[in-house]
Amino acid sequence: MAKSLNKDIIYKSVKPKEKDYFINDGGGLFMWVKKNGSKLWQFVYTIEGKRKRLALGAYPGVTLELARRKAEDLSQHLASGTDPADTRKQNRQARNLARLNEERIKEGLPILDSFADVTRQWLDSIAHLTTAMTHKKKASRIERLAFPALGNKPIKEIKSADVLATLKPLISKQQLETAHRLHSEISTIFAYAIVHGFTDYDPAQPVAKQIPAQKVKHRAAIIDPKLVAQLLRDISNYQGTFVVQSAFRLSPLLFQRPGEIRQMLWVDVDLAAREWRPYISKTDFYHIVPLSTQAVAILEAIQPLTGGGKYVFPSSRGDGRPMSDNTIRTALKSLGYDSDVMTAHGFRTTASTLLNEQGWSPDAIERQLAHAPRDQVRAAYNRAQYLEERRKMMQSWADYLDALKQGAEVISFRQTA
Repeated sequence: MAKSLNKDIIYKSVKPKEKDYFINDGGGLFMWVKKNGSKLWQFVYTIEGKRKRLALGAYPGVTLELARRKAEDLSQHLASGTDPADTRKQNRQARNLARLNEERIKEGLPILDSFADVTRQWLDSIAHLTTAMTHKKKASRIERLAFPALGNKPIKEIKSADVLATLKPLISKQQLETAHRLHSEISTIFAYAIVHGFTDYDPAQPVAKQIPAQKVKHRAAIIDPKLVAQLLRDISNYQGTFVVQSAFRLSPLLFQRPGEIRQMLWVDVDLAAREWRPYISKTDFYHIVPLSTQAVAILEAIQPLTGGGKYVFPSSRGDGRPMSDNTIRTALKSLGYDSDVMTAHGFRTTASTLLNEQGWSPDAIERQLAHAPRDQVRAAYNRAQYLEERRKMMQSWADYLDALKQGAEVISFRQTA
């Protein structure tokens, strides 16, 4: 096809007619002269049997030279098998997306279809499946550990190497539990993205084998009755604040998770019924903890001090928060019990071991440890399961600890009641 058929003077001098008409410049470039006097450049081409045309701008704003350069560029796209109209549409969409993302960034929102954007959608979709606290921790972990490397990347462009690079700092620090948990969450986000059409594959899947297996590390606990006896005497002699003393003395009696004890709410405590009914976020159900005479005495003693507030064991800072999660750990350390000897969580192991040795029902012990299934129907049933046996067990356990502390020679026995 001939190119550059006309000189610029031709286009300057053309006049409108009663009907629109075209002037061929060659190479697919035409001037469209409209009856209102407008002179518009058009690129006309045929692809897959369809005749199409693209606007290149108005003359003389777009000069003849510029119009020819534009037509030449479009011809090259056409020669490579690309429809110039599709390319123009994609470029327009890309510009619009860039402009929209600039506005989103200014508003503190993630870039559309980025890993951060899809993650936000996924988090919203699962919010009803877990507790607010657990959901908040999950979101925080992903934001802190994954967003710096992956957050602004389009999710369909993320490769396995990107996921591994995100996890490597955790692996190098031997934070393997966190690495495995984060990897699982990233893979779940990609599963959501695949189902909703954001991407076609999960680049996290091949990375799983690159994370070293985590060695299970059990929390230290004292299970020898003679050593437990000394621990109890040390706790009774602990010289801390009355709030910490009370929480410290209550921990072996109740053997619940440290976080649940430090966040104990007065509204969940029924001293008349001798029960504490906390919500257990880890297993997502409401638990019943029978209170022994000794446990009730501790709570009655602290009630005049903290009973007017929300928490049984409030922070000493007076900021409305519960006691710090390091408090019991620090108290144990001050008594000479390092974390490789005894931990706040270790009171659970101590109770579980010795109560099993004494012959109490393993099922009752498990229920008292709040090892309940997440299934809502079974959790509701298990809430009160073995309750009468657990009442007897908790009082027997408290009496047993008192006897140990007082130095009595306590012999383990098989429970027959």
